Amino acid sequence: MPPPVPGSLLVAEPPMPDPNFKRTVILLCEHSLEGSFGLVLNRPARVQLSEVATIELPFDAGLWHGGPVQPDTLHYLHPYGDALDGALPVLDGVYWGGDFDSLASGLGTHRFDPKRVRFFVGYSGWGAGQLDAEVEDGSWIVMDGTSGVAFAEEDDELWRQILREMGGEYALLANFPDDPRMN
Repeated sequence: MPPPVPGSLLVAEPPMPDPNFKRTVILLCEHSLEGSFGLVLNRPARVQLSEVATIELPFDAGLWHGGPVQPDTLHYLHPYGDALDGALPVLDGVYWGGDFDSLASGLGTHRFDPKRVRFFVGYSGWGAGQLDAEVEDGSWIVMDGTSGVAFAEEDDELWRQILREMGGEYALLANFPDDPRMN
């Protein structure tokens, strides 16, 4: 298994006991000696940005739960890195953050496609060495990320889809019920 690096996917191992991360797929945006930062790709918040925004916006978009840390913060992924000052590359065609006013203007004037921007409340974070220890303990499967996964439409099924594509025992575990007593 490759080591975690920015642009990696962290796929929760099937027996993940932490409800914040059970059956999640996380895009790792930052990983260094100081710690790690990622966004959960498959937890839609079922609310629109306009329902929680404190400012007037010329567009609306869905929200995802990026993770349990600082749920009052807003983060976003997009393919518009060259057009947004401060945007950080995560992987080919996927950037994290950048100048929000420029993003809002581009979305409001339809220069940017709102289907290519994903907004997250909160994030997933690990202290120094914590993520590496969790990977070593078998809590996470580390895989190379792709822009297709970062903007996948089948959010609720993304975890299962990745396990099925891995094949073998993972394909079997993809269909394992949350609670085997309910089988």
